[in-house]
Amino acid sequence: MEITDIVATTVTVPLEATILHSNGAHWGRFVRTIVEVVTDEGISGFGEMGGGGESSEAAFRQLKTYLLGHDPFQLEEMKFKICNPTASLYNNRTQMHAALEFACLDIMGRKLGVPVYKLLGGKVRDRIPFASYLFFRPPNGADSGQEVRTADQLVAHCRALKQRYGFTTHKLKGGVYPPDYELECYRALAAAFPEDRLRYDPNGALSVEDAIRFGQAIEGLRNDYLEDPAWGLNGMRRVRDKVRIPLATNTVIVNFEQLAANILDLAVDVVLLDTTFWGGIRPCIKAAGVCETFQLGIAVHSSGELGIQLATMLHLGAILPNLTFAADAHYHHLTDDILVGGKLKYEGGCIAVPEKPGLGIEVNRDKLAQYAEAYKAQGGYPYDRDPTRPDWFPLIPNDRWADPQG
Repeated sequence: MEITDIVATTVTVPLEATILHSNGAHWGRFVRTIVEVVTDEGISGFGEMGGGGESSEAAFRQLKTYLLGHDPFQLEEMKFKICNPTASLYNNRTQMHAALEFACLDIMGRKLGVPVYKLLGGKVRDRIPFASYLFFRPPNGADSGQEVRTADQLVAHCRALKQRYGFTTHKLKGGVYPPDYELECYRALAAAFPEDRLRYDPNGALSVEDAIRFGQAIEGLRNDYLEDPAWGLNGMRRVRDKVRIPLATNTVIVNFEQLAANILDLAVDVVLLDTTFWGGIRPCIKAAGVCETFQLGIAVHSSGELGIQLATMLHLGAILPNLTFAADAHYHHLTDDILVGGKLKYEGGCIAVPEKPGLGIEVNRDKLAQYAEAYKAQGGYPYDRDPTRPDWFPLIPNDRWADPQG
């Protein structure tokens, strides 16, 4: 079997509303690049990656000269063809490799007639639990009526998500408003849902001192962990020394060198494995094995997925025996997907692991074309900007907070 073509298509799919984060916003939609790997046997596989609101089509086109004629079963060889560690100093392709690995695993599963999890060791669970992913939403523009800005609005939004999807773990994406204000909002969630688990993630926007103060203030709550309260391994290490809550990250441990540094001098207790950031499902499995050996926690991270990447998260979660936390997903914020049958369904806060061959999903080519046209009409958006504050940009640590009064 040989790869005969790589087709990259950029799509933009609507969200329920603009969602704010510490570095800017998703402007009411996701921009994702869908990658189809075509083989000489007529079997195609699909991958997906983001780009901070921008397209990666051109970058994938440039990889054709590396991969045309390549056997999609030769995954280790593909990694070094496009991600040689020395060459990557000049052309880091880790996330592109992830999308191509997804597609090749999809091809392998379809060729052999088995789901991807069987290629990776077999599953230990049939369903993956997910956390609600709570974002602040701006008050103006097209999203009027879906504002999430006050503690009461946040609790109401969380209650609606819990009722609709069954979530029992709730993650608040912070770093938008001043830390004391977000602390009030987080405490309001804890009071409203006393039996549920909680997480807070300001994406490293807090100073070490504010992170310590925030962490100490929530020590008595039902926290899974405090995620990326400050930037960098040394910053996290200082927070960890002062706060009696496990610290988690998806930003400062995204490769094996950083994982090794953390093990030698602990700064982080829970490593959030992202199938895109780590370069594929298989590197995440290797990292999970290292974490299991050293008794570090793991969870499955979300980088803003459509159904293709969500399927990779499900297969990853299915096979990891040491996965003890609910996974993250932006998925419930989407209004649609590019899959046949529409969005994958939540039941009791969980999504079932796909059982069909490959990734277990089918791309709806009409939807793919529809949202590709939408991207051509709307273009990208700057992920690291806030549409409600056009002249703003963040610092790390930040002190340029949005005004919670609007």
